[in-house]
Amino acid sequence: MSNSDSFIDEVTEEVRREKLYGYLRRYGWIAVVCVLALVGGAAWIEYSNAQDRAAAEARGDALLAALNQQDAAARAAAIAQVETDGQAAAVAALLTAAMQQEAGDLAAAAQTLQTLANSTDAPQMYRDLAAFKAALLPADDADNRLAALQDLAAPGQPYRLLALEQLAYLSLEAGDKEAAISTLRQIEEDASVSRGLRERVQTVMVALGEPLPAAPTE
Repeated sequence: MSNSDSFIDEVTEEVRREKLYGYLRRYGWIAVVCVLALVGGAAWIEYSNAQDRAAAEARGDALLAALNQQDAAARAAAIAQVETDGQAAAVAALLTAAMQQEAGDLAAAAQTLQTLANSTDAPQMYRDLAAFKAALLPADDADNRLAALQDLAAPGQPYRLLALEQLAYLSLEAGDKEAAISTLRQIEEDASVSRGLRERVQTVMVALGEPLPAAPTE
């Protein structure tokens, strides 16, 4: 390589270097802002997560302290005073209803469960569970309880089979053995029935004198 070629290469490299420095001087602040934004965003996310964890731990501690109350009514009152939202609020409502029922205040338990079941802010799974638990509570109005269980036993409802089981027991209480057996058979033959529920239903059917289906042979 001649001296002239070497000189040209050096000049070209210097021009490139000057252009690079020029770009850095002109646009380097953008890169600095991006880095600061990324670092600041990550720090804010970590801070928010830490705040959420602390709040969740505080709610959990408050619920545990409430559950440690000796009297069921006191436990229900303490749980109701815990500030919660979203899923935690739904869990607290279910616990409150359970304590109210244990204390013998069935009207308050029913009200708590119905409020949760009708809440548009609670997750659907908790609303469905609250509606089912409300239908299980003893009630003076048998017609309303029957209607509630029939709604829960409709196809597609998450607690359909358990609601059918309760309907079978209501039929037995009314002295309608045939209707009870028919409902129990419907549960037993359902493809989605759990093993525990099938065994429980079969036990009742045997007690009613109903023969069980023969086990499949090989």
